[in-house]
Amino acid sequence: MTRAYPRCIINIYPSLLPSFGGKGFYGMKVHKQVIASGARYSGATIHFVNEEYDKGKIFAQRVVPVLASDSPEDLAARVLKESRVLLARHSTITRNSSIHPLCKVI
Repeated sequence: MTRAYPRCIINIYPSLLPSFGGKGFYGMKVHKQVIASGARYSGATIHFVNEEYDKGKIFAQRVVPVLASDSPEDLAARVLKESRVLLARHSTITRNSSIHPLCKVI
């Protein structure tokens, strides 16, 4: 599917890729790993989907601090909020030349 539609499919990912990405990392697993690692920052990433897990070209990121008191749920809530801001700010990507010309915007 990704080969048939290069630069057509985007993913909003709940960390600052390339950190905490790849096969097996999704949802709350990401936030638990971020906290367990002692990272001071996490965030949201928008990237193109390709054949490799979370390896597509990144075109936007937004940083979220990791607080000492954070639970995975706390961090997830803040990352989700910033993901929405990020997506709204970059919704013009559909008019950008980085989208493959054969893609259909839905």
